[in-house]
Amino acid sequence: MRLKQLGFISIMSLALVACDKNAITKPTTTPIAAREPVIAIALGGGGAKGFAHIGVLKVLESHGIKPKIVTGTSAGSFVGSIYASGKTPYQMQQLALQLKESDIRDLTLSSQGFVVGQKLQDYINRNVGNQAIEKFPIRFSAVATRLDTGKKSEFIKGNAGQAVRASCSIPNVFVPAKIGKYQYVDGGLVSPIPVQTARSMGADIVIAVDISARPSGSQPSSMWGLLDQTINIMGQQSINNELAQATVVIQPKVGHLGTLDLKASNQAILEGEKAAQAKITAIQTAISNFKKSPAALKPAPAAKF
Repeated sequence: MRLKQLGFISIMSLALVACDKNAITKPTTTPIAAREPVIAIALGGGGAKGFAHIGVLKVLESHGIKPKIVTGTSAGSFVGSIYASGKTPYQMQQLALQLKESDIRDLTLSSQGFVVGQKLQDYINRNVGNQAIEKFPIRFSAVATRLDTGKKSEFIKGNAGQAVRASCSIPNVFVPAKIGKYQYVDGGLVSPIPVQTARSMGADIVIAVDISARPSGSQPSSMWGLLDQTINIMGQQSINNELAQATVVIQPKVGHLGTLDLKASNQAILEGEKAAQAKITAIQTAISNFKKSPAALKPAPAAKF
């Protein structure tokens, strides 16, 4: 009988030890520190109204918000390339105030257009220090349209001036830009505000800057105004699709400014500042929410490029 009791006690002791061991080795969850979001800014096209992008960048930087990705279409690629190359918004403002038509316009007689685009290409390359896109301190993509297929092309490496020239080549105005064996025209035909490109490059938060012309019930007063509005009417569905994927949309009030009015650069910059300042709280909230959300505990989205 005593042996049976001893055996029972031994079995119980082993069971208690096993339970205690399980308690000790129970897996625990270690909190993962929230990471900073990858912030991108997607800059849309709109000719000289694109100087508003500089005002937006000035305000963002003044609040400590510095994008890690910049995407641009047409005028947005013009401004975006110079910013991504390392220039400050204040340096860019000085460039804008000094810019003359003769700096970027070279006329020609051609059935494909009457602006060559070489001067624009050279201007960009001078002001990005002749860096290739992949050497920029901020990741950058210029969006253009391949003429033979009508599909979007995203330039994330190579000659910056060439890529911007392609992105800005308005059909029947600019001679199509030739890169390699293909010709390219304005990116606004397929991606007026390149939010999707920013997302595909790994952005968590995308700030979209929309300077596109909207039908206002009145007739455009110039050929350039008509062309600008026509392109945006044709691309309205694309604009809506792009903006739906943005985290925050900034829309400077530049509709009254001329598409080619370089003299209105200061006014465009001021409008960009005002519009950006009105959205700072929304941007800061998006950043804060990202850090608190489960998404912040996951790896950053895989970059396409």
